[in-house]
Amino acid sequence: MSKETVLTASPTHVSDSHVAELTQGPTWFKWIQIAGLVYLLLVAVSLIGGGFKLAAGDHAKELFAFASNPVAGLVVGTVATALIQSSSTVTSIIVGLVAGGLPVSIAIPMVMGANIGTTITNTIVSLGHVRRGDEFRRAFSAATIHDFFNIMCVLLFLPLEIMFGILQKLGGWASTHLVGAESMSMKGLNFIKPVVKPPVELIKSSMANFSVEVSGIVMIVLGILAIFVVITFIGKLLKSIMVGRSKQILHSAVGRGPVSGIASGTIVTVLVQSSSTTTSLVVPLAGSGVFSLRQVYPFTLGANIGTCITALLAATAITGPNAVFALQIALVHLFYNLLGVIVIYSVPFLRELPIKGAEKLAEVAVGNKLVALGYIAGMFFLVPFVLIGISNLLSG
Repeated sequence: MSKETVLTASPTHVSDSHVAELTQGPTWFKWIQIAGLVYLLLVAVSLIGGGFKLAAGDHAKELFAFASNPVAGLVVGTVATALIQSSSTVTSIIVGLVAGGLPVSIAIPMVMGANIGTTITNTIVSLGHVRRGDEFRRAFSAATIHDFFNIMCVLLFLPLEIMFGILQKLGGWASTHLVGAESMSMKGLNFIKPVVKPPVELIKSSMANFSVEVSGIVMIVLGILAIFVVITFIGKLLKSIMVGRSKQILHSAVGRGPVSGIASGTIVTVLVQSSSTTTSLVVPLAGSGVFSLRQVYPFTLGANIGTCITALLAATAITGPNAVFALQIALVHLFYNLLGVIVIYSVPFLRELPIKGAEKLAEVAVGNKLVALGYIAGMFFLVPFVLIGISNLLSG
């Protein structure tokens, strides 16, 4: 058999040929394909989140019981969000826990951890580019810059909070002026969840004969596989379509400058109520070269701010003697993310650190793909559990 025959018969070659066929056609048809692929990406992310909820069962919620000190609170927020795949959900749970009597001082590190845990989704999405070196480098750095920024925020603000209680005092002052505001329900605002729910429920119901844990694991695997397929096709489509006017429109919204990028990230996240979804959608654009890392950076910061809307609206729906504390922790989340953007992004030296960290990690991950998997496992699960063990030993 000749070398050319072997190449023609290889799965990778066949896959690339199919991708090339599907990326042919008029521009309007390509936009329809992109819309369909974005929908599949949302379904895949929802599948992973739903799978984690099923596989973890009540254990994810039981994590909150470990939050006995600031370090444990930080870890609990990180791991719970990584499992549930939604910082909006976790911060809303925290608001409810505060309304039920959880001390605000313990809840504050938990919302900080939620910021870190939510970035696992876009990091998983970036793995869809793993077979293409340059694309993977761009996508992985675009995903992990969110990690580095959020870690910097924790390193900067958590010690200050432990020593001086700045965020707690700021949130307390603001909540006393706002408590008693009219209740605002979240039920009618989230339009993403109803759209992706039918296929997720269909897949879940098709596994009725399996145990809940097995169903959850299968959903996670299906979600990850779907992400790989979607990213392969959407990357090719974006490359062929992002020319001329289309590219100008996107760049005017996201890539024009820091203020525009932050505003775009905030607005989109408010609309979809999920920073994971917002940042996951921009990762393929970065991987395909549509946006640079420096253009994606402000957009992810806007996502941090926009995700606060869910907890804020949830807090306004709480009544009773602890309503002021529920609103306080929701406002702390908002102030924390606003101050993080103002302090870190406005100082040139600090602003560059997440960029350099993400670029360096991406270079290492391109050289050894196992580094990416090790990073996800270590960052979101291994290190947090080690920290919980250490904090328990010190408190004991």
